[in-house]
Amino acid sequence: MGFAINVEQLASYCAQEWQLPFPPIEQRERWDAVAASLDETHTHQFLEQAAADAAIPVPPLPATLWLDFARTGNRERYEAPAGQRRRMLWNFTVAECLENSGRFLDPLLDVTWATCEESSWAYPAHEAMLTDITYPYLDLGVAGTALMLAEMASLLQSKLDPRLYKRICDEIERRCFTPYLERDDHWWLFHSKGRNAANWTAVCNSGIVGAAIYLEQDSRRLAALIARALHSLNDYLDSFTADGGTSEGPGYWGYGFGNYVILADLLLQRTGGQLDILAGERLRQIATFPLRTLLSHGTYVNFADCDADVALEPALLHYLGRRLNLPAFHGLAALQPDTAPHRAYFDWGLRSLFWLPPAEAPMRYAPARHDWFHEMQWMIARMDPTDPNALVLAVKGGHNDEMHNQNDVGNFIVHWRGESLIADVGRGKYTKDYFGEKRYEYFVNSSLGHSVPVVNGTLQGTGAAFAAQVLDHHSDDAIDRSRLDLTHCYPASAGLQSLQRQLTLHREGPLGWVSVEDRFTFAEEPYSFESALTTFNQVGIGENGVLIQGIHGELRVGFDPAIVEPRLEAYEVAFEQGLMEVKRIVFALREFVQTGVVRLEIVPV
Repeated sequence: MGFAINVEQLASYCAQEWQLPFPPIEQRERWDAVAASLDETHTHQFLEQAAADAAIPVPPLPATLWLDFARTGNRERYEAPAGQRRRMLWNFTVAECLENSGRFLDPLLDVTWATCEESSWAYPAHEAMLTDITYPYLDLGVAGTALMLAEMASLLQSKLDPRLYKRICDEIERRCFTPYLERDDHWWLFHSKGRNAANWTAVCNSGIVGAAIYLEQDSRRLAALIARALHSLNDYLDSFTADGGTSEGPGYWGYGFGNYVILADLLLQRTGGQLDILAGERLRQIATFPLRTLLSHGTYVNFADCDADVALEPALLHYLGRRLNLPAFHGLAALQPDTAPHRAYFDWGLRSLFWLPPAEAPMRYAPARHDWFHEMQWMIARMDPTDPNALVLAVKGGHNDEMHNQNDVGNFIVHWRGESLIADVGRGKYTKDYFGEKRYEYFVNSSLGHSVPVVNGTLQGTGAAFAAQVLDHHSDDAIDRSRLDLTHCYPASAGLQSLQRQLTLHREGPLGWVSVEDRFTFAEEPYSFESALTTFNQVGIGENGVLIQGIHGELRVGFDPAIVEPRLEAYEVAFEQGLMEVKRIVFALREFVQTGVVRLEIVPV
């Protein structure tokens, strides 16, 4: 069930007078209240940062830097200074609104003018070649920059040089509104263009149409822009499962659905409350996805290209807590770190000043004991959800053509004392090849980089046909269990007749424990079989057990030494934060067999 779209009705809503969602600089009482909510120390920090930014030149973005991605595959060397420009823009905007002295207006003029002078607001990783300014490319960077400039202009219009305001409007019109309305070649816009909607769909619609809500004066044209977004966002919501799951994971939920919420709020206000795209049980389920995928404070289930240490924007969580009347969001917000390398944000700076918790907001959140996403075949089983140090097992089935796919069907995480000691390795460093034909040559994207079997020396295949089937899913006071048929996750060359994996959280004993059982049969003759565990931690191998050592706790992995022999492999892997060593603990059959069972018992210490 999608949004009903009536352009005439939308135009009538948009023709009404509306109040800007955030106060212009002239509304000093409201900005004084913001300063009071920040307290003197934080206000001083805002002003100090803006003063430091004003003391340095606007970072240059030469053409050779744009071409760096096409030439070398490196993203950061362009994206870092481009991102710094946008952070400077917001720092000057907020500092000027807080202080109202005029000292940040010229630095803001310089960085805004420089941004308007950029040939493209897109990322080179998306556009690659030198920009054709007659044919604007619409991507995440374009959308985010447009909304940022539109909101800055709405706050400071009375203080800006009129030519700067006109330049902002003209650039957003040329780069965003016209190509958005007149072209259908944006891959993220509609399902019919051959690719499924994903976080791009929400982010790009939010930025472009959000900017239009501020700047477009023609109510009928604004209605046409909104109608197009609603059509596209129907496709975005279709990318979630019926129970609100997304295989992109909690990090891209924070980015994609977070921007969806930004647009939902702007639409609600611009239409006088007539258009609410957050209403209904389906949206409520999608919104609660991070509440159901929490492993421990600050750590989430991170299958596919998702970081484990995602920091969700507290402003987003507080907004959802209020809008959906779910206090759990306020408790989750209280757990977010002040700074984190993987905070899912783009233009939250303004909303973080106004989307605040209620006075009596809870300061803690405990998830459910058991969460199950039927279509994605994800199970999250928690020994004691009220204890962030307790044992957690997360399991995934699914298929090998998911969003931000890695070949990882049957993968699992064992989380103990706040650490994923058996870990999903996460996403590697994004480069040109990472999203190209060589994607599955990367360790982190192949099944070699996951806690899944290697069958007859063969890794899992790529594509939707390489999928698991759920044979059993069960939860009670004694166990949480997921049993998957992984036979069709491997190509025919593996020689499989059947492969079943059963992963169980056992609730007996004070700490609980986890079992992994792989039952396999080869079709014609005996072959090799290996089960494996991936970890970033120190590993010790003994005759009857393996010890994985964490900072706060350990896991002992028991196995039958008569059946398997363990070995340790180490891989140096490039991540966003640099090179890290990933270890594979391999439990290999001592001899080829046609039918067998490999069983591991993972016990917290």
